[in-house]
Amino acid sequence: MKQLAVILFLLLGYVTVAQVKGRVTDAKGNPVPYTAITVQGTYTGTSSNENGFYQLELAKGKYILVFRSIGFKTKEIAITVTQQPLNQNITLEAESYTLQELVIGDVNPAKDFITSAIKARKANAAKTAEYEADFYSRGVMRLKNVPKSILGQEIGDLGASIDTTTHEGILYLSETVSHIKYKDGRLNERVVASKTSGDDEYSYNNADAANFDLYQNYLPFQVNVISPIADNALNYYDYQQESTFKDAGGQLVSKIKVTPKSTNTPTVSGYIYIVNNTWEVYAAELTVLGSNIRQPLLNTLTIRQNYSYNTTAKLWSKSVQVVEFELSLLDVKSLGTFTYVYSNYNYSPGFTRDSLTAEIQYFEPEGNTRPDSYWAANRRIPLTPEEQADYAKKGRLEELAKTKSYQDSIDRGRNRFNWTSPILGYTYRNTYDKWQLNFIGIARRLAFNTVQAYWLGPGASFTKFHDNNGYTTVGADLNYGFAEKRLRATGYITHKFNNITKRTVTLSGGSSIEQFNPEKPINKIVNSISTLFFRDNYMKLYDNNFLRVNYEEEVLNGLYLYGSFEYTRRRSLFNNTNFSTLKDAYKPYMSNNPMLLNDDNTTPAFTQHNMLKASIMARISFGQTYRTRPNGRETISNDKYPRVYLKYEKGFAASIDDYNFDHLSARVTYDTDFGDVGILGTNFRAGKFFNSEGMSFVDYRHFNGNQTHVGRSERYLNVFNFLPYYTHSTDNQYLETHLEHHFNGYLTNSVPLFNKLNYYLVAGYHALAMPDRNPYMEFTIGLDNVGWGKFRLLRIDYIRSYEGKFLSDGVVFGLTFIDFLE
Repeated sequence: MKQLAVILFLLLGYVTVAQVKGRVTDAKGNPVPYTAITVQGTYTGTSSNENGFYQLELAKGKYILVFRSIGFKTKEIAITVTQQPLNQNITLEAESYTLQELVIGDVNPAKDFITSAIKARKANAAKTAEYEADFYSRGVMRLKNVPKSILGQEIGDLGASIDTTTHEGILYLSETVSHIKYKDGRLNERVVASKTSGDDEYSYNNADAANFDLYQNYLPFQVNVISPIADNALNYYDYQQESTFKDAGGQLVSKIKVTPKSTNTPTVSGYIYIVNNTWEVYAAELTVLGSNIRQPLLNTLTIRQNYSYNTTAKLWSKSVQVVEFELSLLDVKSLGTFTYVYSNYNYSPGFTRDSLTAEIQYFEPEGNTRPDSYWAANRRIPLTPEEQADYAKKGRLEELAKTKSYQDSIDRGRNRFNWTSPILGYTYRNTYDKWQLNFIGIARRLAFNTVQAYWLGPGASFTKFHDNNGYTTVGADLNYGFAEKRLRATGYITHKFNNITKRTVTLSGGSSIEQFNPEKPINKIVNSISTLFFRDNYMKLYDNNFLRVNYEEEVLNGLYLYGSFEYTRRRSLFNNTNFSTLKDAYKPYMSNNPMLLNDDNTTPAFTQHNMLKASIMARISFGQTYRTRPNGRETISNDKYPRVYLKYEKGFAASIDDYNFDHLSARVTYDTDFGDVGILGTNFRAGKFFNSEGMSFVDYRHFNGNQTHVGRSERYLNVFNFLPYYTHSTDNQYLETHLEHHFNGYLTNSVPLFNKLNYYLVAGYHALAMPDRNPYMEFTIGLDNVGWGKFRLLRIDYIRSYEGKFLSDGVVFGLTFIDFLE
């Protein structure tokens, strides 16, 4: 009976549903891509593909199809759907515009028109502030001008993505079918089906990334882009009302050209179409430059939106959105086209308080196994011949790629060992059995300090990947100091239990050489240069023999717990070399004791001891959202709320009683978005020691200072740029404050000539307060995004420091790639 019921259901579906398909062209027969096609009086619709072809599944009956495309007259066609497929080709006529007088005296009609649209912005946004809908996405990324090799490494065909004769091809092709819920800026997406060419993994397309709402003041990029109908849009744009026309429904629409007043501001250029009297968006075609949103590899990004009118609800709704972008580096280009179709809107969804959750995207477990028949019925946009060929070619390769013989052959190519492997590193992979062996090259851990002189630190690890997306890693690191003539070794075992809560436990132990500040404020490359060339040995080190257990897990959404327990035996170290390359060779270095500012090489920083240490920390990310994929969870922080850290640390059972201590600390980080004026980053940290009188200097609270004039991070929200590394270390209470405002070009883009450089102004304030001494303060002003063309890796800041009085001033050069090299 069940089988009979299924057969009857399928037969009824076949009889009552048919496919309407065809091609949309202009009067000359050229395709009209991405035309919005809707059923009049409903929210059912689709879009044509880049070649103008479309398809739409409809039940038997009579309909009026509405075809809309920017630059063409809207066309309405009455059709009758039977059980047979219906071919309906459409020819669109170019829009007949009525030209407008652009400026009459001091009056610009377009400006008055936009002013009305701005006033109606909130009211129009409220019309679509709550809904649910069906959502279809397709993303295609193409590569062009791909070289045969880069830095001596052959590129190959990138998994059948590149035609090695034309040096171009499709790198990424993926589709999703989803159901979305939206309310007041929050969006939830349930992905019903996902398909990626050449890969059975789930698509990276998502509705949240496509949520460009022109009724909001800003479009969400790394730098907020001002909407052409934002409250402050008139400060950033010039407008020209180029023409007006009547839509097929009789509504008058104005075509308005949008031009930024300044070329380097976070703005768009292009056209926006506004419906007269209601001031709703009819369509848009807007382009932003990558250089204006701190994306130097991005040349341009264009957003095209088509809206459809529901005659019953008297509402304009976004039906089709196309995002096209071009990336380039050297001569290699990547062209992306992401198309999104919204249909079957419900603007009275009856959401309850719990209807929308922190889970902004969820993939149904079997979503990536939908058969071709499913996609034939639910694919909103027909595939192009190129896309069909890519699916077919990579589909055959995907099946082959799952075989052991194929994976072994690929591994043999990647596992080749050559003369650079011991120097730069080497990885041996066994893809089929899911394990790899990694060796860290000598060059990656070669440096100089005054305790060891030159030292080497090779390491090796073995990782086994598990079916639940966890892994187990076993590894060891060696460290040999030539002046000490001592070899140290540490080992570790790490097990990640899953990729949802990301529970991870690590057991480690051995003998290591450590900086007094566990946050490692000085980079080994910077310290090597500072020591060898300028005799400034800022890195201070001690010997640590330990056995430690670490634990971390996200126990609830946004609540992370970290814990550690260790036995440690620590010993002071002394300088063992006076060697340097240029300056005052063999003159004594400053002491390795961070409390001394002389060349004393006999006084230890602390007495040798052993003790037990335990710590527990909670990190709370308020308002955090996440995506649940079958292979794990991806968390997304919410910039509207702060992130809070609470930590308790205890040292006990020390061989020297005075070295026991308790330390309680808290930290709050928060970014305040001021829109086009920039982002204010804040970091507050406070703490207090208890039972700490006479404790070891190793366990003091050490602050991240900097004496090298080299900055290492993109933002200076956890560092004092002129504070000596250990002069303010404390075993008492403290309050640390960091403020940094990144103007994102707000002021510099208005300075003639200088704005051509596209540098961004940054201002900061840093303070450290402790009992019984004046507060230490720094005031900074600088320029970020410094560089040329697409290479903008530098930052330059001027700093003035005070502690009751003026201390010093100078310049710090930010090299954000330094830590990457380490």
